Amino acid sequence: MDAHEVGRARVKLGLFVADVFASVPRKDQRAKGDCYLRGLMLDGRRKSVQAMAERLPDGNEQNLQQFVNQSTWDPVPVRRRIAERMVPQIAPDAWAIDDVSFPKDGKMSVAVAPQYCGALGKQANCQVAVSVHAVSDTASCPLQWRLFVPEEWAHDAERCQKTGMPPEVGHREKWRLVLDTLDELAGWGMAAPVIVADAGYGQNADFRAGLDGRGISYIVAVRSDVTAHPHDSRPTMPTWSGHGRKPQPRYRDKASSLAALAAGPGRQAFTEITWRQGSRGPMRSHFLAVRVRPAGVRVRRLAQAAALARQDGWDGVLPEVTLLAQWPADAEAPTDYWLTSLPADTPLAELVRLAKIRWRIEHDYRELKHGLGLDHFEGRSWNGWHHHVTLVTAAHAFLTEQRLAPKADTPASPSTRPSTPSRTC
Repeated sequence: MDAHEVGRARVKLGLFVADVFASVPRKDQRAKGDCYLRGLMLDGRRKSVQAMAERLPDGNEQNLQQFVNQSTWDPVPVRRRIAERMVPQIAPDAWAIDDVSFPKDGKMSVAVAPQYCGALGKQANCQVAVSVHAVSDTASCPLQWRLFVPEEWAHDAERCQKTGMPPEVGHREKWRLVLDTLDELAGWGMAAPVIVADAGYGQNADFRAGLDGRGISYIVAVRSDVTAHPHDSRPTMPTWSGHGRKPQPRYRDKASSLAALAAGPGRQAFTEITWRQGSRGPMRSHFLAVRVRPAGVRVRRLAQAAALARQDGWDGVLPEVTLLAQWPADAEAPTDYWLTSLPADTPLAELVRLAKIRWRIEHDYRELKHGLGLDHFEGRSWNGWHHHVTLVTAAHAFLTEQRLAPKADTPASPSTRPSTPSRTC
């Protein structure tokens, strides 16, 4: 937005800030929040505090630095209010799991370490954050963030203290951070319609079992080498000789790869599906959905533990899910695979639409990073990072609201006009 556009939105932004930052106790802090959001939304290549302060007529670098890095306001209630405000407007079809990396120099920025950096596509010195987004075909909004703490930080008390990392925070795997976040959002009264995630999470049997245990449906990408049995396979129990340990029920046939199970019926079994309109025309390909039973030692142990927790007798039968596979017209074999716990009668077109819906957060990440400076934070502290990410989320939410709001010069017809006033600005 240019200065004129930001100026025209000042009244709406003021009302938005008053609502979203109502938990921030001091009036001057809320005013700095308003100023920071305007700095993020203003045109400009760099969104560091110094650069924003120079562009804003009321910008004060020292005040903004203190507000982001040293101030003690709690970002969690702000994020909660953003989520409460945005979810009804977005009406999400799914919650998307993602992680985002922030390349960094040096080793003193909170939670920085040499690790895979998606922004650079290689191992690099960076921070990594895990996020949960409400997503529909028309909009998305981050609901909550978790900063991933590498294991090396768990044994470095000096760095933790210097960056202000709370003592109760430690190393926790990314998939566990996601489950923690889903539990927190449930505590806010929010339920996921369905979880979508890439193979970094979908491959993990513990993650899928964690969603099952919470009663949350999912559709997650997986690699072609994941193994499974056909849905109609059944374990058998060998005859016990009466000596030694009783044998356990097992599948006696070797599990097949998802690639083999998908390709087995042949290309003619795949159906052409169009899932959305892209910038160059309809997005379409060929898809197949078949019921399978994912295999593997970890899957079997988790299924057995779940049966014991329910006080059911373990019969060796592995849980059944749907395998969704994509076979593009120009490919010699299927190329993409997903596992989903959605009901078996879910229409194929709906499975495809949900499997592909992550495009929306990838689209919005460009705005978060390049337009709003998500990865431009130059501070090193735990509080500073969480404050900045919360403020960027707020700026993105405000812009999303303005885009979704009906235009003043095109009023709704009597048949579509809402019966109660909108809460949005």
